[in-house]
Amino acid sequence: MLKDIVAARPLGDYRLHLRFEDGVEGVVDLAPHLSFHGVFEPLRDPAYFAQVRVDPELGTVAWPNGADLDPDVLYGRITGRPLLPEHDVHLAH
Repeated sequence: MLKDIVAARPLGDYRLHLRFEDGVEGVVDLAPHLSFHGVFEPLRDPAYFAQVRVDPELGTVAWPNGADLDPDVLYGRITGRPLLPEHDVHLAH
């Protein structure tokens, strides 16, 4: 896929409104997917989570501590098209 994120806006409750370089945009709810361990632990604080920004070099969202998320996975969550076809999902584990 390789779609870069060009805009990100925090909406509260660990949700982000994202816009990709191809014009696709939508809201992704990260609450069920964040472990809040390791580099993601500071994101538990809503004020810190709101410090999200777009890293133009990586083409994805990032936080001041270096935490970032895979833009292809986020694109799949917004479009409803998973990164891997369903029959190949078991190969990713």
